[in-house]
Amino acid sequence: MKTSSRPVKTLLACLLSALVVAPTVAPLPVYAQSQELDRIAAVVNEDVVLRSELDRAVANIRSQYAGKENQLPPQDVLERQVLERLILTKLQVARAEETGIRVNDEEVDQAIAAVAQQNGVGVDQLRQRVTSDGTSYADFRASIREELLMQRLRQRFAQSRVNVSEAEIESALAATAKSGRQYHLAHILVSLPDGATPEQIETAQKKIEGIKGLLARGEMDFKAAAVRYSDSPNALEGGDLGWRSADEIPSAFAQLVNNLQAGQVTDPIRGPSGFQLLQLVEVRDASSAPAQMVTQYHGRHILIRVGDAKTDDQAHAEADTLAARLAGGADFAELAKANSQDQNSAGKGGDLGWFTADEFGPEFRAQVTLLSDNQVSKPFRTQAGWHVLQRLGTRESNVGDQNRRAQVAEMLGRRKLEDQWNLYLRELRGEAYVDVRVGAQSAPAPATPATAPAPQPAPASGG
Repeated sequence: MKTSSRPVKTLLACLLSALVVAPTVAPLPVYAQSQELDRIAAVVNEDVVLRSELDRAVANIRSQYAGKENQLPPQDVLERQVLERLILTKLQVARAEETGIRVNDEEVDQAIAAVAQQNGVGVDQLRQRVTSDGTSYADFRASIREELLMQRLRQRFAQSRVNVSEAEIESALAATAKSGRQYHLAHILVSLPDGATPEQIETAQKKIEGIKGLLARGEMDFKAAAVRYSDSPNALEGGDLGWRSADEIPSAFAQLVNNLQAGQVTDPIRGPSGFQLLQLVEVRDASSAPAQMVTQYHGRHILIRVGDAKTDDQAHAEADTLAARLAGGADFAELAKANSQDQNSAGKGGDLGWFTADEFGPEFRAQVTLLSDNQVSKPFRTQAGWHVLQRLGTRESNVGDQNRRAQVAEMLGRRKLEDQWNLYLRELRGEAYVDVRVGAQSAPAPATPATAPAPQPAPASGG
């Protein structure tokens, strides 16, 4: 596959595939060619979104829809949607920094090296491609740093809020075995604020009924309607929810989905976030799902923790000393037993067993995918502290029945995280001071009908 002509948006997208633990809410921007005198598009607490940032992000969306521009909303609506994403990005980055999450230059370098590797080029070639596409390399690095901060904030949130019980796993396994089906879903959300007034509820209901009317009359397909009208964070992806087993579908929707034919849409559904339309895109037997071949890595590490008794600089210096001893021929397992502060692996000489690239977070992925077998990394930082990692081997594995339980646990955790994370972002947005200063400044709250089609009577069945 040729890579020389791939645009910056593709390079940035590869960062997600290389580093992300869970899907991000805000996309990484592609930078437009043109420059203009900057002005403030929105004030977000102590930060600002510049007009140039908004223009670059809008250009990114338009480039993704090249040849399908009719699926995009009018320019003012698109700007409002993209501006909301940028506002959420600013809020997440600020919250990450407030809670002590840090990303240093070395970690940004590692992430950029991973992007370069995913594109089959060197870092210097990547830099040339970025700048030739009209992007400031400093801005490119800043976007990488922001993405890493948001990933770590989401990861920390998941660790503190999401728990999957053994009973839930057993229930999900039983449900999947019984139904044997998987569902590809999409949705459109018309959101409601907490404590919505009767007038707000009525307005939102008219909007969702109007959208359903457009779909029923064939005046717009579901994906285009989601892009134009949905208040969900995945609106610009056409509302796509991906493949889900029966147990991944909220119980309030499960029976409705089971009664749909592929391509059909439910009548409006009132949920905790507002009104929704749910589309069943397609159905498949779980047994016909493609084999999930993954690359697994065998590795071992030494961890030096950062805490009250040891500063970041002290931990880094200790990890540097251990790395130097390894380079001088010291035995890795012995150093790990004597020095590693990972209680789970130190007694085994730092051995982590076989793991997937994403299993221990984006920092580990960036390292293990770049190392050769038996090669030892330079010290690198994670939330736990400073690590020295040695990759011992790789293999291709079909995560089939033997790992089904782990897959189900991950699936349930992902669903819980999705629900709670979206609620968290709504709370973060609601608590913030936001002053919009561009054409979108008069844009209504998401549940108002300013961008909705004229309401039409909802048909009796979802088709």
